[in-house]
Amino acid sequence: MKKLLIQNLVFAIAMAVGISTFAQSPNASRQRKATADSTPPAATDAKPSDAATTVNPSGDKSKDQNKAAEVTADAQTNRTDQASEEAAIVPYYNNFFTTYRLGPEDVISVTVFGQDRYSKQGIKIPPSGRISLALIPDGIFVNGKTVDQVAELIKKRYDEYIIDPQVSVSLDQAGSYRYSVVGDVGQPGIRLMTRRLSVSEAIAEAGGVLQTGSRKKIVVLRKQANGSLAQIPVNLSAIYSGQAPDSIYLVPGDQVIVPGNTLKKLQTIMGFTQVLTFARLFTGGW
Repeated sequence: MKKLLIQNLVFAIAMAVGISTFAQSPNASRQRKATADSTPPAATDAKPSDAATTVNPSGDKSKDQNKAAEVTADAQTNRTDQASEEAAIVPYYNNFFTTYRLGPEDVISVTVFGQDRYSKQGIKIPPSGRISLALIPDGIFVNGKTVDQVAELIKKRYDEYIIDPQVSVSLDQAGSYRYSVVGDVGQPGIRLMTRRLSVSEAIAEAGGVLQTGSRKKIVVLRKQANGSLAQIPVNLSAIYSGQAPDSIYLVPGDQVIVPGNTLKKLQTIMGFTQVLTFARLFTGGW
């Protein structure tokens, strides 16, 4: 009897456990289903953010590329303008400095690349025309030579001490080229030629032509190889009026002569007349 009761009790407990398990299983399935249903919207929400992060960098990159293109175009324009400006200006001065022959009172600088101990700045060329440099006790004779020729001479001398020396010589101050303007100008005299000068510029720097000077009969005296002086006529009035180009440029040693005009002759005649009148009064010629 006792065994039968125990078996019935065990069976009842087993049935109760099975019923409770079956009752809980739909909730679990519903939870799993709800979780599964809620997951896709999250993924869906994430996709636009990913797309947004993908689009924004591309947009920023395109903006940066546009800015870079604009900067590049501006830089190219600036470089083109600088190149054209340099092309217009450099020949005007290079025509003078590339053919400049060094002489006394000129100031030059010698630079040896990577060798500061052999470089020297502000060398004033003495009347002897010989400059002294490190490791060259007897110096270098530079009178009558261009800066490129001097650089080549120094390079050959330093080649004994330095492997493949890179030497450059620059003209810091021109002091040996001179010209003169005499005659009826505001400030006649001898002047330094520190740049390429035309006749009209040289006369302007000398104070211009006076009222007693002739602008049509200006003469430039230029020394020739045989020692003679060649006469180069210049009509400054035609240059000022645009009828003739200002194309005559001075070379070292040129003399610009501005003769007197008719007014000058009249003043000279009047001066002689006054002298004669005084002489007649002094000698009692009246």
